[in-house]
Amino acid sequence: MAKGYSARGGFSGGNNNMMRQQQQMQQKLMRMQQEMAKAQEDVENSSFSASVGGGVVQATVNGKKELTALVIQPDAVDPNDVEMLQDLVISAVNEALRQADTAMESSMKGITGGLNIPGF
Repeated sequence: MAKGYSARGGFSGGNNNMMRQQQQMQQKLMRMQQEMAKAQEDVENSSFSASVGGGVVQATVNGKKELTALVIQPDAVDPNDVEMLQDLVISAVNEALRQADTAMESSMKGITGGLNIPGF
């Protein structure tokens, strides 16, 4: 017979240690999930602002990627150049959204240690 094996108990010793390691891993994963949920909530409750065109257009988004404020200075409004104003608005909103994405990625990397977890 193989050393460490008994007909009644199978291989001895390893099962308890394996089960303990599995329980510890499950506990770590649960803590990580809780930390990720908290970090996600913190970012979602944050605001991110970007201004373009020398400050004539400012956009603010939240961590849920919702536009919450848009400020356009009167001197940015030129009826003969509406396209420029549209471009400024798009640029400001996109930059604020990039800031929100960066904050979420940074927050998740701090918890996962750089693991790539889909959806986060």
